[in-house]
Amino acid sequence: MAENKEYWNETTEGGNIKISEEVVASIAALAVTEVKGVHALSAGIGVDIAELLGKKSLAKGVKIKFSDGEVAVDVFLTVVYGAVISDVAREVQENVASALQSMAGLRTSSVNVNVTGIVFPEDEKTPETEG
Repeated sequence: MAENKEYWNETTEGGNIKISEEVVASIAALAVTEVKGVHALSAGIGVDIAELLGKKSLAKGVKIKFSDGEVAVDVFLTVVYGAVISDVAREVQENVASALQSMAGLRTSSVNVNVTGIVFPEDEKTPETEG
């Protein structure tokens, strides 16, 4: 079965440039994880099933759509309890757009941030430290 991958295509004097959606998603994923207050990217049910079938993605939790010379990015993430969610989301938007522009020369039409959960700090007492 052939995979249906999207590519960013650009024609230059020297030839063609193609960047796969997986590369763009990986750049975006790294940019997300650099933001303070982000705990992790979170995958939707479709990605979880794909992983069970052996189709892992380095950029789970990131969806890319190329359109009209720009890229739209959807990210799904969990935040650390205590972080201001709206501030974290805005910083994620800025960081992703900046990373895609600087690393791949891509303009973003949108960076949609979907917060799927909050991660609470673990209790300081663990079974190993009790006693």
